[in-house]
Formats: sequence, structure tokens, C-alpha cells
Amino acid sequence: MRYFMGIDVGTNETKGVLIDQTCAIVAFASRGHELLNPRPGFFEHDAEATWWGDFCAVSRQLLQESGVAAADVGCVGLSALGCDCVPVDAEGTALCNAILYGVDSRSHNEIEWLYDYYGKEEAERLYGHELCSSDIAPKILWVKNNLPEVYAKTAKFLTGSSYLCAKLTGEYTIDRYLAEDFAPLYDLEHDAVDEEHCGLYCRPDQLARVMNATDIAGCVTAKAAARTGLAEGTPVLVGTGDSGAEAISTGVFRPGDIMVQMGSSCYFVYLTDHLLNEPRLWPGTFIIPGVYSVCAGTNTAGTLTRWMRDEFYRDALAAEAAGGENAYEAMAREAAAIPAGSEGLVCLPYFAGERTPLNDPFAKGVFFGLSVKHTRAHMVKAGLEGIAYTIAAHLDLLEKEHGEPLRRIMAVGGGTKNPVWLQAVADVTGREICTAKVTFGAAFGDAIMAALAGGAYADWDELAKVITADRVIHPDMQAHAVYEKQRVVFNELYARNRDLMKSL
Repeated sequence: MRYFMGIDVGTNETKGVLIDQTCAIVAFASRGHELLNPRPGFFEHDAEATWWGDFCAVSRQLLQESGVAAADVGCVGLSALGCDCVPVDAEGTALCNAILYGVDSRSHNEIEWLYDYYGKEEAERLYGHELCSSDIAPKILWVKNNLPEVYAKTAKFLTGSSYLCAKLTGEYTIDRYLAEDFAPLYDLEHDAVDEEHCGLYCRPDQLARVMNATDIAGCVTAKAAARTGLAEGTPVLVGTGDSGAEAISTGVFRPGDIMVQMGSSCYFVYLTDHLLNEPRLWPGTFIIPGVYSVCAGTNTAGTLTRWMRDEFYRDALAAEAAGGENAYEAMAREAAAIPAGSEGLVCLPYFAGERTPLNDPFAKGVFFGLSVKHTRAHMVKAGLEGIAYTIAAHLDLLEKEHGEPLRRIMAVGGGTKNPVWLQAVADVTGREICTAKVTFGAAFGDAIMAALAGGAYADWDELAKVITADRVIHPDMQAHAVYEKQRVVFNELYARNRDLMKSL
């Protein structure tokens, strides 16, 4: 019997899973870690301690708890939060903390400079969309402008999965799906560095080699084997971003499928059979050859629910610590009693700026309509509804503005554990929302891609047969009617206050 390992490093947690040749889970493990926020707009991870340290610990735990011999692991898949940037030296050691995805808005000055340098039309042509805090090239420019000593020592500018793959194999690679986040630094028609446009940001040799996510990048080195417990010579995939891997985990394989990842942020992966022209979102290729994607992402989702828990439910946290009810479950229970629309309370969930479709790093969080009748439960319900409004905005943009079909909506991530949140998404959008049978997320996607690359499945069509949906959440159309009226207020709140938000 052969086994396949998948490990994903996320914003607040690293997860790993070991599966057999039928995609049945043999073991799983997780490890929490710290999200660093050293100053407003700056979000970081310690790549050495968090990314690599977690990977090694979770790998060892999976092998130990399963009893599977390291030699029986046929392939390792990996993913990490995408749109991040870590400069490393010639030994592959991180030279500073990793700059995270779009939630980190430090490069806004570089983005404004790039618009001036290229001109708006040319900038968006080169990047393929409106420049935003998710773009990695401006992050590299920020390092160049603000950390010149780090920049001078940098051998490679990597994203999370590239960094982990290099730690395991010594090979510097990036998959095509994530390489688009580096625009305009790669020429993906030829799977090469775009030397014409690269020079403004870095040297061509400072970028990783482009491959497919399911290609074998290399094998576990002796040094990595000693740290991870894996056998030297075990094949390792190139890897990909956590959201792409999570889409794979839900069976989002075909055009018309969309994954809504309800994690620390919301992330969307919509599949199509053609390249969509939509500068407010992130069109590109997908992990599966011949399939295109439209990706998008908000900055806060679970991050907002965590903030509300920490600030409004300290008594519930104390009770949980004493062995009582989980604080999140207490929040959901209270919010379930609040009617649709939260009795006139509206929340703009832009507590860390916003990515798509607003692409505004200066957007601010708002609770609007507060009165003496409102309680903390109202604020929780309004927060969940606000996140649902942002989800609906993305679906409407695809379907109503571009005429793209929405065949199936698959929800995944920690938010699927909250029935109030899931129902709010169904009610606000007026659509059925499905959850995956296996909800372990990106790590499971990594493992099944390892199974595919390792020969357990002949192709994607054969793999699709074993990835099935579980629950279907049906919308309450009376609640939907309430939300349709309230969405007008939600949209106008941002439009009328955008300049004031920036002035703060």
C-alpha cells in the first residue's frame, strides 16, 4: 500500500493529511501559529520558524500517528498561503519575515508609483488587472526601496510554496498558477522569466523556475529527511497556493464551478473554459491544464469573526478555557436568534482594507445603524451578513456583468463549521451552497494531487469520481428579499464614505 502526504501552511494554522490510494484519510495533524502585525497594514510570518518549522513538525506527527513507514510515502504535495513574498539567501534561508498576501498593504506607495511610471492603461495591461496589495512585484519593489541590505543579499524572491519546496528539495520552482501573482515578471506563454519587464524589480536569476503544480520538482534531500522524518528521495510536487489546493479538495474541476473559501479571508476560484477580461479580479490559468480561472479575495472573513470573539466574547473565551462551550459556538448560537438584516444594523467588513472587487487598501470597517436595542449578537450577525454581501458581489460580477454560468458553489474552510454564516451566504446570494464531503481543505487537495502525480489515478477525470459533495444549504427566499433591500445600503455606505476612509 502506498500513501500520499499533503501539508498546507495557512494564515493561522498549518494542516497536514496522509491518505491512501483510495483518497481515504489515514491521519491528520494541525499546528497553530502566530500572525505578526508589527504595524498598521503590515502582516508577516516568520518563514523559518512558522512555515518550515510547522511543516517539519506536522510531517513527523503524521508519520508517527499513522504508523506508516516513511518509505511507503509515494509523493508529497504542499501548498501555502499565496501572494506572499519572502527573500532568501543562497542557502535558502529567509532574510526577513515573509510579507503576506493582500491583507498586507505596505506596498501602496509602490503601486501608486507604478501607475505613474507606466500609466494606468499600461500598468493594468502588464498586470492583467487593477494593481492591488495582492500583487507580489510591488512587494519586491518595497523590499528594494525599504530594505536595501536584504535586497542586496537576496538570491531568490519566493512565495510560500516555493520556499517549502526549496527547503525539501533544494530546487527553486513556482507553479504557473502562482507565477501569475508575480506579473509582469514572468512570460507564461513560454514559462520563463520576462527579462524585459523584470529589471525594474529584480534580476532574472532572483526568480524561481516555472513548472506545473503537479510536476515533480525534486526529491527530499538528506538534510530535509532528517528534519521532516520523510525518506530521502521521496518525490515532492512543485506545490501551489492554498486556495488553488483547496479548490481541488472540493472537486472544483470543471468550468462553471466556483469555490468560496471561508477562512481567515474569503477567497474565490471560479473555473472557465476561456480567459476572462476583468481587471477588478484576477483572471488566469488554473492548476488543471486547459482550464482557466478567475480568482478573487477579500481581506477579512474569519479574521473578523475572531476579532469579534476576542473583543465581545471574553466571557465565553473564559468559559471555554474552563471546559465550557466553545466561544465560536456561543457566538453562533446567539447570532442564530437575530432576524435577517440584524434589525437595521449593517457591517462593512473592511477591517484590513479590501481586495476585490474594491481593490482599496484604505477601506475601513463600519458598523452602521447602531441603536440601544442592538446587542453583541446583532453585531456578530451583521458581521456575518457583511461578509456574505461581499461574496454576493463577486457572484453577481461573474454572472450578471459577464454572463458566466454558476454551475455549482462549493464552500470550504473553517467558516463552513458555522451554520449561521453558511445560511447567511445562501440567503444573501439566493443560491444553494454545497459543502465538500471531506472538509480538511488545502492539505487534502495537496494529498490528492500527490496521489495523481504518484500514479494512483490515471487523470483528473478519474480523480473527480472520488471527490463528492456532502451538504446542500438551501436559501430562505423571504430572508433573501430582506437582504436585497439592505444590500443597497451596504453598497452606498462604502461609495459615500470611501474618501473619508482614506483621509483617516
